[in-house]
Amino acid sequence: MSTIKLDGVDKCIIRSLVEDARTPLLSIAKEVGISGAAIHQRLKKLEQTELIVGSKMVLNPKVLGYTTTAFVGIFLESASMYKSAIKKLQDIPEVVESHYTTGNYGIFIKILCKNNEDLMRLLNESIQSIKGVARTETFISLDQQIDRQIKI
Repeated sequence: MSTIKLDGVDKCIIRSLVEDARTPLLSIAKEVGISGAAIHQRLKKLEQTELIVGSKMVLNPKVLGYTTTAFVGIFLESASMYKSAIKKLQDIPEVVESHYTTGNYGIFIKILCKNNEDLMRLLNESIQSIKGVARTETFISLDQQIDRQIKI
């Protein structure tokens, strides 16, 4: 994947849509002084270069009762267990991110739970019982201060 050159118009389009993906393209077009069709063409180009890889609605997990966010470092019995462990982790809905990492952990995951008891159940019954998981180390998030995209 190569890097791309962005001009001021591209940056303005991206900033507007990162701030609010539902911003009307015509509104952006008026702001930058080009047609809505030109904005649409630029967005297509940015998608083709894979700078933009989609858009999504973001849910507030706390409103759904998920009040505990935790990060779990997973020690694998062997690096060869990575793919099978990931397959099992994908079946656990509370696992919202996973990363194959260097350092102490083979896998580092982010999970959302209803509460600490739910977290303990998830660790004991679902994650630590996966074949190839030697042990886990858990960090509970007390507060999230930063949640953003990379700045353009």
